[in-house]
Amino acid sequence: MASEIQSTKSTLTWPLLAAAVVTFLGSSVPAGYNIGVINTPQLIIKEFCNQTIIERYSTELSEYSLDIFWSWVVSVYIIGGTLGSFSGCWFADKWGRKGAILVNNLLGAVAAALFVATPIAKSVEMLIIARFLVGLSSGLTTSVVPMYMMEVVTLDLRGPMGVLCPLGICFGVLVSQILGLEFILGSAETWHYLLGLYGIPVLICMAFLPYLPESPKYLFVIKKDEDKCTKALSRLRGLPESALKTEILETKAASLREISAGQWGIVRLIKSKSLRWPLILVCAMQGGQQLSGINAVFYYSVPIFLSAGLNKESSQYASIGAGVVNFLVAALATFLIGRFRRRALMLFSCTTVIVCLLLLAVSIYFMEQFSWLSYVSVVAMLSYVFFYGLGLGPIPYFIASELFTVGPRSAGMALGSMANWGANFLVGMTFPSVKSAIGALSFLPFATSTVILTFLVWKKLPETFGIDPAGSNELSSEEIALQEESPTKES
Repeated sequence: MASEIQSTKSTLTWPLLAAAVVTFLGSSVPAGYNIGVINTPQLIIKEFCNQTIIERYSTELSEYSLDIFWSWVVSVYIIGGTLGSFSGCWFADKWGRKGAILVNNLLGAVAAALFVATPIAKSVEMLIIARFLVGLSSGLTTSVVPMYMMEVVTLDLRGPMGVLCPLGICFGVLVSQILGLEFILGSAETWHYLLGLYGIPVLICMAFLPYLPESPKYLFVIKKDEDKCTKALSRLRGLPESALKTEILETKAASLREISAGQWGIVRLIKSKSLRWPLILVCAMQGGQQLSGINAVFYYSVPIFLSAGLNKESSQYASIGAGVVNFLVAALATFLIGRFRRRALMLFSCTTVIVCLLLLAVSIYFMEQFSWLSYVSVVAMLSYVFFYGLGLGPIPYFIASELFTVGPRSAGMALGSMANWGANFLVGMTFPSVKSAIGALSFLPFATSTVILTFLVWKKLPETFGIDPAGSNELSSEEIALQEESPTKES
């Protein structure tokens, strides 16, 4: 089994802090922002689309046709996210972790400009293209950013840094909910600025991105550049190269065998029998995160608060309150994941989520017969958001970095991220129909899916807390010297 690396004490140096801030504000927050920003002003944007189609094509869409058109505006973001996460493997290995993040930022910046220009150009096509491009950008974010952060920090900081991506997504969703209120930017005159506002932090962070250190493990394993790897480690740790001999030796020991194993890609990873279960776990946890119904719960939030006696405006504020809970528990998770075992947190989170989903389904289903159940549904919904954020929300985003070594890591992250976006697309396309058919009982499939995931985690997920996956590939210093004298041929 892998061994712990304690060679370098955790220190939050300026380059490491800069990497965290730039990826948080420039990538993770915009990804979350674009998940939630389209919801509040959707009636206004739908009206714009209808009027534009009438003016440009002399055709008025029926209510049904407009709903179909709008579903494409919403879902093209998820399609872009799926493709972006799939391509993350190629970008991360071809152009480096930083290069992939730069592509992500460029796509996001272009999309923001298109959003702002949409009503000026009176083009619904521009709106759809912008949604697709920002989906590509968000897919790259979920595939590459957690991998980059996990590779630049010391072992004991991996938990907190691995949670920064989901924390940024939660924060982005919350910001979009607040800014989307009609009296802020959710009006007919300002909705395009609302959609493109995230471009400002993207551009600012993109200016700082070239100055960040590249992943040392990428430089050594993929680029085979020991000198640049050593310099990057020195910057990240804030120590002279002479003080990093132990960590450099461990990096070399863990990496040389990966180099001798040859290049990894998605096809090779899928075919690998030894990595089959880690890959299944990563995809199941990423997909299961979406299939636990988080988006459906937020979709139901306003009706739940209305049934509890709040008016429409108060229900919107209460829904924002649920977003605040979502963000605060994500912030709490940065503390918990650095101190508690991954497997235990996942099992606890999944189990409590199942209970909340069942309680939510029952309370909404019988709400008309027993009015007091409306308050139970509110408690169940907020409890769901809380327990989801403790493990099921953050852990799937970075678990691939702890289950895979550097070689297959980018492919594993890409496939896991693609499973997440694919499940998101599946829920988005099927949930409205399922909700119309069975109402509150539509939460039961989410509970069933989470039961299956819980069983899989319980039976197959190894504990990765405090473990370096590269440790199992360690070589002795004598073997390193022998490798350097007679390099092993790449397979």
